[in-house]
Amino acid sequence: MKENSSLSIVQKIMAEFADQTGLSLVRQFPRRYLWTDAFAVCNFLELYRQTADDKFKSLALQLVEQVHSKLGRHREDDIRSGWISGLNEAEGKLHPTSGGLRIGKKLNERSSAEPFDENLEWDRDGQYYHYLTKWMHALNCVSMVTRDPTYNIWARELAKTIHARFTFIPSSGERKGLYWKMSIDLSRPLVPSMGHHDPLDGFITYCQLMASTSDNPPTSIKPDLSAEINELADICRGKSWVTDDSLGIGGLLCSAHQIAQMIARGYFKEQNDLLETILEAALLGLDAYTGMDSLGYPAEYRLAFRELGLSIGLRAVERLNNLVETHRSIFKNHATLLSHIGKLMGHRLLIERIEKFWLKTTSREANTWLAHRDINMVMLATSLAPDGFLQIFRSDA
Repeated sequence: MKENSSLSIVQKIMAEFADQTGLSLVRQFPRRYLWTDAFAVCNFLELYRQTADDKFKSLALQLVEQVHSKLGRHREDDIRSGWISGLNEAEGKLHPTSGGLRIGKKLNERSSAEPFDENLEWDRDGQYYHYLTKWMHALNCVSMVTRDPTYNIWARELAKTIHARFTFIPSSGERKGLYWKMSIDLSRPLVPSMGHHDPLDGFITYCQLMASTSDNPPTSIKPDLSAEINELADICRGKSWVTDDSLGIGGLLCSAHQIAQMIARGYFKEQNDLLETILEAALLGLDAYTGMDSLGYPAEYRLAFRELGLSIGLRAVERLNNLVETHRSIFKNHATLLSHIGKLMGHRLLIERIEKFWLKTTSREANTWLAHRDINMVMLATSLAPDGFLQIFRSDA
């Protein structure tokens, strides 16, 4: 697909998203959802970069403000009110992420007296660790584009808060873990298990936030995330990241690209081995995933956002290849890395296959598309114009 055609489609998708969710149209109750909005912020930033039209930067900043003012506060159907951090109105506006951010689910969270229902829990509100790391990433991208350190500081304040609340020591006394889902006020776990890639996401994102501070105007390094980074490094130690889930594989590939960008900038040099480990895990997972041939199923049996997560990850591989080729001297194991990347590049045709399928009107009429329309739309746009999400440093820095 030609670049101009893709850009036109992305503009149309994001304009529709802004209208439907109450971003560009004045609504009393806009529809905000943290994961989707994180990708949407990055998409608006990419449209601003490619068109130099200030309206896209304004939409990105407006979306950040709306997410904080809605998901940083208690729900309209909750007896509680105000900022979920407990700060007063003025302090809450200055530190909108200091209490974390709600997911944005349709149903209120499960009360402490209610029994756990696995199916119903998917529709209940709370806080997800892996959604919060995506929002940190989006805030940092805003800082990179606007050169305003405030957004990076908000991301680090968010990291500081949720790390303290999501980490736990198992009853067995083993290494710390991370709860997958916490209550809105972060007082209790709602799902006590740990997400497969959550500690890796947190580790890389926290490192990114600290590495990015030097790209912003001089500012205090506080809050410092060094202790949290060390804790997550310990949680990650010795873990396998292999998965045959398309969204999980895509996430690994994006993580590999993030690490490589930091290494190329002079940070994270000791993480060459982690980069290699992640690529190996992604290769194993991708081989298993392609062997299932799920992309041959009808739309009714597929989840677009999970497949689009993979296509975004494969877009990251294309950029990773150029990065390692250009900076061979920095990557001590560049020969092995390029070998892994070459094998991953062999799967590039999946990008076009996934995008073409979900660009078809008939595919978007399926219930599986309509049930997750916002997230599907936004991640399709990210796949078509991925650099707003994938590039973690300013290109002119």
